[in-house]
Amino acid sequence: MKAIVQDSYGSADVLEFADVDKPVPGESEVLVRVRAAGVDPGVWHLMTGLPYLTRAFGFGVRKPKNRIRGRDMAGTVESVGAKVTQFRPGDEVFGTCEGSFAEYACAKEEKIAPKPSALNFEQAAAVPISATTALQGLRDSGKLQAGEKVLIIGAAGGVGLFAVQLAKAFGAVVTGVCSAPKMDVVRSAGADHVIDYASEDVTDGTTHYDLILDTAGNRPLKQLRRALAPRGRLVIVGGEGGGRWLGGFDRSLRAPMLSLFLGQKLSGLMAVERQEDLRFLTGLIEAGKVTPFIDKTFPLAGAPDAIRYAHGRGVRGKVVVAVALADG
Repeated sequence: MKAIVQDSYGSADVLEFADVDKPVPGESEVLVRVRAAGVDPGVWHLMTGLPYLTRAFGFGVRKPKNRIRGRDMAGTVESVGAKVTQFRPGDEVFGTCEGSFAEYACAKEEKIAPKPSALNFEQAAAVPISATTALQGLRDSGKLQAGEKVLIIGAAGGVGLFAVQLAKAFGAVVTGVCSAPKMDVVRSAGADHVIDYASEDVTDGTTHYDLILDTAGNRPLKQLRRALAPRGRLVIVGGEGGGRWLGGFDRSLRAPMLSLFLGQKLSGLMAVERQEDLRFLTGLIEAGKVTPFIDKTFPLAGAPDAIRYAHGRGVRGKVVVAVALADG
């Protein structure tokens, strides 16, 4: 089968479009014929091996343990392992796996769910990691309640646009922060207020929020605290920016320690992909409350370009890789 593989860390130039063996599912795994794969920030981190902290989580110190990139996916079940009970060949599914930039990939049964009928494969592949991250950041870590004021920094990104929609679905008053060219898409996602970060400082202390979800990764904790209510909560998503060792994860590491001395709760989010969250999101998608925003779609062979594009500053929402098998 065709796949996007890498044998060393580096830029997108280390990725190759190559022939590899078709995987065989384990007894609790499902073999999926991949129809589309999402491009999340984690793909870039695993490709580059940066920050070095990411290599400590079992991904390979000197080179990637898993040669095939990609984690978000949507497709059709090809076969199932002996202990799989929820799926059968022909089922349309979405979720996460290791190595979704390929014609076939194996996924653990608990990491996938039936694909929302309202979405095509490309749309469904844009959902799993970004939407579950937004969900866990708002609902689980952020404890968001109806009527509260939430500030979403990086509101036009993959996580950000899902967060705007989810916060509205939970009954919050939503303010999104992004660059001026992206303000329209954030408004279209349902934000009550949209702020251009270049023209207004949202951390000047004039407005206070019950919850801040920061997906942008470039503001010091001291600044973010100025925009929080006295008992407010800050949830830091991801680890963009920063140095080669910790990247932006240093804020996530420092935040809970600082919280020990404050009335405010500061935390970093390490999202976990779970089937129950995929099913919860499916309910909101089918109800018309959440929809993926896809900026651009690339073919499988163009996955390196997809990663380059997704890592740029101009992206609105998600970038997706469409997978067309050689046999059609």
